[in-house]
Amino acid sequence: MKFVIVTGMSGSGKKSAVRILEDHDYFCVDNMPIELILKFAEISDHKADKNVALGIDVRSGDELSQIDKVLSEMKARHYKYEILFLECSDKVLLKRYKESRRPHPLAPNGSVEEGIAKEREQLAFLKNNADYIIDTSQLLVKDLKHEMEKIFIDNGDYRNLFVTVSSFGFKYGTPADADLIMDVRFLPNPYYDEKLKYKTGNEKEVQEYVMSEEYSHVFLKKLLDMVVFLIPYYIKEGKNQLVIAIGCTGGKHRSVTIANKLFDELSKIDQLGVKILHRDVERDK
Repeated sequence: MKFVIVTGMSGSGKKSAVRILEDHDYFCVDNMPIELILKFAEISDHKADKNVALGIDVRSGDELSQIDKVLSEMKARHYKYEILFLECSDKVLLKRYKESRRPHPLAPNGSVEEGIAKEREQLAFLKNNADYIIDTSQLLVKDLKHEMEKIFIDNGDYRNLFVTVSSFGFKYGTPADADLIMDVRFLPNPYYDEKLKYKTGNEKEVQEYVMSEEYSHVFLKKLLDMVVFLIPYYIKEGKNQLVIAIGCTGGKHRSVTIANKLFDELSKIDQLGVKILHRDVERDK
């Protein structure tokens, strides 16, 4: 039996996470009173044939401060559990609240930003003790579903790091959320070939043009080696979201080609979450 505690920031996708587990035949309870968790764990332990998911968040109010005692008692009784913490950047959370026009649970009549800050403080204990942290800042629901299935359905070895490989055009500005930015404007440019000018790095002909020189392959290998080298250290430092931005002039040919190839190589790494994004490939069409 799996006993999963689903928690995290309001607006990070907790309800979606609970529904995903429910779709996989988990018995799910959301926002159970903290004082009932221990009894619920005891009952679940006796029914070991059913996986269980329990949603906990700041809606518990002052009772949330008792969660550390409850979890300590569960450990003392040898009740096994795992904590999934859904993280999200303040910037994205503010955007989601603005779009939904819903108040923050900790600031019903005040600043959403203040509510987020209070929530981070109250949930610090759960985050510090989480077995899995998924940052949903760059994830769609289908991406979250994929990551959760690797952990809780396929029993994969999750590394708490999700990598987004993004192409972009420098003439439209650099991505504000990028952790690593690589400039590939030195690679062969298909823009000056009339047959390729209006194609993109998603097409074979453009990719062959960009990779036509030996130094293109050398660069890709060195870039991959650097990223693979860095990943364990990002994980060690507790980072759970890595955005690698690959830029060329317009974000259509060279950057798209390299981003695609880097994505393909990183996707071969077992249990590493990887997503591809082409920010500017559809511009000026």
